[in-house]
Amino acid sequence: MLRMTKEKLDVIIFGATGFTGKYTVFEAASVLGNLRWGIAGRNQAKLQSILEEMGAKAKQNLMDTPIVIADVGNEASLLAMAQRCRVLVNCCGPYRFFGEPVVRACIEAGTHHVDVTGETQFMESMQLKYHAKAQERNTYIVSGCGFDSIPSEIGILYAEKNFDGTINSVETYLKTVRKRSPKSAGIHYGTWESLIHAIGHLHELKDIRPKLFSEKLPKFQPKAQRRPPIFKSEVVDRVCLPFPGPDSAVAARTQRFRYQFERKRPAQVNSFVAFGSWIEAIIVGFMAIVYGIMAQFSFTRKLLLDYPRLFTFGFVSHEGPSEIVMNNTHFSFTIKALGWAKSSNLAEPTDQYKDAPNKSVVVKVSGTNPGYGATCVALLSTAVTILKESDKMPSTGGVLTPGAAFAKTSIIEELQKHEHGLKFEVLNK
Repeated sequence: MLRMTKEKLDVIIFGATGFTGKYTVFEAASVLGNLRWGIAGRNQAKLQSILEEMGAKAKQNLMDTPIVIADVGNEASLLAMAQRCRVLVNCCGPYRFFGEPVVRACIEAGTHHVDVTGETQFMESMQLKYHAKAQERNTYIVSGCGFDSIPSEIGILYAEKNFDGTINSVETYLKTVRKRSPKSAGIHYGTWESLIHAIGHLHELKDIRPKLFSEKLPKFQPKAQRRPPIFKSEVVDRVCLPFPGPDSAVAARTQRFRYQFERKRPAQVNSFVAFGSWIEAIIVGFMAIVYGIMAQFSFTRKLLLDYPRLFTFGFVSHEGPSEIVMNNTHFSFTIKALGWAKSSNLAEPTDQYKDAPNKSVVVKVSGTNPGYGATCVALLSTAVTILKESDKMPSTGGVLTPGAAFAKTSIIEELQKHEHGLKFEVLNK
């Protein structure tokens, strides 16, 4: 029997009937352990069905899990939902359309908020609009808590912990190995929709960033190695392209925060995606250019959104990938940090080094099912970390990146505890 009590919960998963949301419910059965958690959405019958389906999959009876009815079109219901929990796990995207009312409700309720968006404009506009308000409420609003950008962000923190010196630059390399049946897609339509809108509205950042980053950082030397648009990397021995996701932008915000509030010298971060051959990289690069151009215009953007299977050769679908495909998709982030040994440390973070970098560390973060397995575990792990270790997080609250929010917590250990979590290892030190 469903519990409709009004008890204060530790966590509520909002958007639980969506593709990512339902797998978050599945992972919650193990990741959230003894915490008090519930699910939320618009349709009680569908929410109950998700509990039945994911409970059977997890081999647990989830039917006593509290259900909360909330709709992004009804701000009163969002506020009531936020007031019911300590951390809201928001799986309701695309966030450019549905995210802001939820963030606003959480801040008003004094409830922490985590989500899995990879939409740079949304993340930076939320920081611009609500950072001060979140600080006033001592509330954490942390976006990018899934595949974008937890492996990269926490991987950089892991490299830093193993560096024992000062980092000048970081390169991250994403490699995926996917065994896909011709009848199965690779990603769900919701992920594709968010991506296309993010690419199509990149111009919005020109208005956001001058206001958000009004104070310029010092120019640190030496500059990070300049890579061509396509190149063979000696770090991963693969052909690489710039990573089109938000990782570099999120990392830049993290580095700025830690410089301003922790007096830590910021590292220059560049993100790449690795391919097995020149041909594969060239084809993907060409398609990325085509999608980028089409996403700029409303008519062609609509074509991409209306006919995802056609334009991605079946890689995107409304049904999403099969569980067999998801569980046979493996990924790794190889992260190289370059800088100076501890003996070369300077007195102030604004000081410049006169000698060239003399130390490097290479680490790797890996896992399976990046979009809907590792992502859900990472998302829930951030919620658990907020609940258990808020005293190790920035005391002011605010709209933060994962790297800024969790730098001093034990999130690395939390992410490694779970079956579909992340593995961290040092490759070269």
